[in-house]
Amino acid sequence: MNTTIAYITFRAMLGRRRALLLFALPAILLLLAVILRLTGHNDLEISTGVLQRFALGTLLPLLGLIAGTGVIAPEIDDGQIMYVLTKPVPRQVIVLTKLAVAIVLMVVFGVLPALVAGVILTGFTAQLAVAFAIGTLVGGLAYCAVFVALAVASRFAVVIGLLYVLVWEVLIGNFAPGAKSLSIQQWALSVTDSLTSAVAVRSDVSLGVAVVLLSIVAGGGTLVAAVRLRSLAITGAD
Repeated sequence: MNTTIAYITFRAMLGRRRALLLFALPAILLLLAVILRLTGHNDLEISTGVLQRFALGTLLPLLGLIAGTGVIAPEIDDGQIMYVLTKPVPRQVIVLTKLAVAIVLMVVFGVLPALVAGVILTGFTAQLAVAFAIGTLVGGLAYCAVFVALAVASRFAVVIGLLYVLVWEVLIGNFAPGAKSLSIQQWALSVTDSLTSAVAVRSDVSLGVAVVLLSIVAGGGTLVAAVRLRSLAITGAD
């Protein structure tokens, strides 16, 4: 990991207008949790539904998209990435640094809010808050890797990623039985299910399959991003 690249990336991410979304999305989740707690509508089933549909189903993929594409796509679009590529820094280090920044953003704006929202809603009943925080973390790792790779591979990464999130993850992945086994969200839900005794948390994907697929997607996305970035440098030099 290169600390200079990491610092520049953090500064750029938190200085753009997209940073407002990084703050707004978790704020909505926390506000909803507080309202439900104050109104007494925070039983285990309702709390599970909120965490599953909003924290895992909405907040997680959207933050993955914002963080994953945001750490590198703008630099590619405006040509600033060529300045980084001319430095004596291995391409894989650049990719791993960008991915690390995206993951840190995911932890701060996704995992921690999910944990806090879960504690507000249910305390530590059935370990629901911890389970959803860990599920958000492992799902976030996969989403970040996928969207970093997509950002390196295509100038239309945000559009493609948004279509993927809305069409595949939200619609098809949640309702089509066969597609659930190919959904990052469902894999993250499987990990969550294994960590809580709440019966309302149910996944159609076994834990073993989910862990293997999450690992493949995270590792594959990182590899694709590194390979594609190497070819991008050659193209730029031409």
